[in-house]
Amino acid sequence: MLKKKLEGKMSQKKQRGRIRIVIVMAVCGLLVGLAGCRQKREEEEPAVSDQEAMLKEQEDILREETTKAVNFERKLDEYQPLKTEYNFYFTYKTVHPWWDAVALGIEDAAKQYEEMGVMINYEYLAPNYVSAQDQIQRLSEASLRNFDVLGVDVADVELVTPVINRLVENGEKVMTFSSSDASKEEGCNRIAYVGNTHNYEDGAALTETICEKLGYQGKIAVLVGTRGAPCHEDRALGVQDVIAKYPDMEIVEIAYDEDSVDKAYDFTRSFLARHSDLSGIVCCNMSNPVGAARAVVEAGRKGEIVIVGMDHDQEALQYLKDGVIYALGVQDCYSIGFDTLQVAVKIADGHLPGEAYPEKTEEITTIILQEEASTMLRLLYGEYD
Repeated sequence: MLKKKLEGKMSQKKQRGRIRIVIVMAVCGLLVGLAGCRQKREEEEPAVSDQEAMLKEQEDILREETTKAVNFERKLDEYQPLKTEYNFYFTYKTVHPWWDAVALGIEDAAKQYEEMGVMINYEYLAPNYVSAQDQIQRLSEASLRNFDVLGVDVADVELVTPVINRLVENGEKVMTFSSSDASKEEGCNRIAYVGNTHNYEDGAALTETICEKLGYQGKIAVLVGTRGAPCHEDRALGVQDVIAKYPDMEIVEIAYDEDSVDKAYDFTRSFLARHSDLSGIVCCNMSNPVGAARAVVEAGRKGEIVIVGMDHDQEALQYLKDGVIYALGVQDCYSIGFDTLQVAVKIADGHLPGEAYPEKTEEITTIILQEEASTMLRLLYGEYD
């Protein structure tokens, strides 16, 4: 049987359950809907107005676009594993729903391998709070347990890279995955990376979105996330570079909330208190759009403060639907997990980048606006109006 060890809060299981339930609900809903439509046509054969047809066409387009953002229909590629059993260790920055979605992709890929007669045993572990030292300790301890591959979502490039290099020198097969790489260009000898390779571009794209909304003038604040985390730092750099292009735009404050909704909320309250003329907030991780939106709503400034941020948190998507958040950059976390496991198998079999997989497997980010929020909530969480 497939064995796995998971560590974290009960919210992880609930999150994965919500995501998985939507697949079943979507299928059931489709079947029931088709049956109902067929019966209705037989009984009444009503005429469909041009307006109804146009609305249906628009809804179909939105559904197609949001389905492209997160692909649950992944299948293993044609690679044939060389062994019948593998043991992997994956550690990431912190227990959080974002990584629950990555775990779902890993789990589904493992089940498909099991159907092929290949057993995937894996541990998927993280601390409750981001800590590079905790990550270093986990990697060091895992290296003593004869795993085929060690995978890490790097908490701090400067601190973790030397540890990765030492493990590789000692014969360990180490890959990076998820949102944060420690690249060859940065002196890291990890074998490969699977995840977001365009965090700078994501930060820039979100900032262009808010600049356009504000008419290219106004003051904004930036919530970054974890200091030293490559994905957060790269997005923040993208934000700063875009704002620097527009003379009537200004960044008034930058704060690191350490992936904490509560800290993002507190920082946003401070922004609003210190800057009465604040126009917007750019959020560089999945937690801070929620904290920022809570503070803006509490202050009664919905519609005055434009918020853009990252990812698919259910509460954030609800704020997007309600117009509190203007845009979210949604990453395909499911595919990140699915591809991480496929690459890990190939690394374990001794293949090098360029033979059966690329050095960097790039996953997509899609910017979602208000009109797409309801469809995304149905897709990811089974939430219907």
